[in-house]
Amino acid sequence: MQAPQAPQPVRPEHPRAGDPVFDLHVGGKLETVSTSPLTGPGDLSLAYTPGVALVCEAIAADPSYTAHYTWVPNTVAVVTDGTAVLGLGDIGPSAAMPVMEGKAVLFKTFGGVDAVPICLDTTDTDEIVETVARLAPSFGGINLEDISAPRCFEIENRLKEMLDIPVFHDDQHGTAVVALAALENALKLTGRKHADTRVVISGAGAAGVAIAKILIEAGITDLAVTDRKGIVHSGRGDLTPVKQALAEMTADRTGRTGSLADALDGADVYLGVSGGTIPEEDVARMAPEAIIFAMANPTPEVHPDIAHKYARVVATGRSDFPNQINNVLAFPGIFRGALDVNATAITEGMKLAAANALAELVGDDLSEGYVIPGPFDPRVGGAVSTAVAAAARADGVARR
Repeated sequence: MQAPQAPQPVRPEHPRAGDPVFDLHVGGKLETVSTSPLTGPGDLSLAYTPGVALVCEAIAADPSYTAHYTWVPNTVAVVTDGTAVLGLGDIGPSAAMPVMEGKAVLFKTFGGVDAVPICLDTTDTDEIVETVARLAPSFGGINLEDISAPRCFEIENRLKEMLDIPVFHDDQHGTAVVALAALENALKLTGRKHADTRVVISGAGAAGVAIAKILIEAGITDLAVTDRKGIVHSGRGDLTPVKQALAEMTADRTGRTGSLADALDGADVYLGVSGGTIPEEDVARMAPEAIIFAMANPTPEVHPDIAHKYARVVATGRSDFPNQINNVLAFPGIFRGALDVNATAITEGMKLAAANALAELVGDDLSEGYVIPGPFDPRVGGAVSTAVAAAARADGVARR
């Protein structure tokens, strides 16, 4: 007996028909596919009632059975409130859905992880935390996405304290992991050591804060972060709690104050996650053989044509230039590794392991135009997941 053919959705002619971008998105980019055959009553009795009741009773008696008999341990919630979507800003939950669907596609394609996009119609921090916490039993991990700063920090921290599954804000940590991986190779190429390298980060939002933290973990000691008012330091009277903590771990240690231009004077590395444009005369103040990662999308803070005049290594967030700092290099493998060992969290050690694994893939092919692997390098997912799983065990957060 053949399974009945499910009726297909009726999709009327869409308003942007003929545009290849919109044509690709017709009906969304995801569907649910059954892993169990339903060819007759016997299959139905196993997949659903009465057979399913036996599995439910077993899980009720021993919740650890969830890891064996449901999709939960391989499924991640991709959660947003639509307040900081790409470079589009606060466009709301409905408009954010195509991006969340895309994220789910990337999870599956590059990590073999099932993901469900969830767009919440609230920007209230308490409501977001409560909603995600209540949804958590359905998932093996939570990927927070495109939530504006500074709320994103509190939301992630509170959920990490409440839940015993990985919680990961990709705009922060995915960016930081890939940036560190590329920087490690750029430092090697230019003969620099962590302790002697001056780094400037423009942008004190989610990505800037996370990059600063991971660089410090990696051994960078001379670090300044700037926002629209210049270097973030404790002498300013306008700092949020997040920026105050950032100042104490960065500029306060070196005594640096002033503008972005002041920070760039003699700097070895510029990491841009802020948008806007850096004047060429400021870029020219950097040290010889500088490193410039201008990661704003779609317009880098320093155009590569300008950056190459003063820097030996240049990277952007775009796919049409060499050395793309692309989060897809990190988050699928990070979650794959965490889920494989049933991790309770994603630790700093796991992030550093992911960055090191990415950097090592470049190997002897290291050059000015190749400091980070490409998204379609087939080695990436396995290298990152293996390193992350090992780090999870070393850090004591693996449950298997």
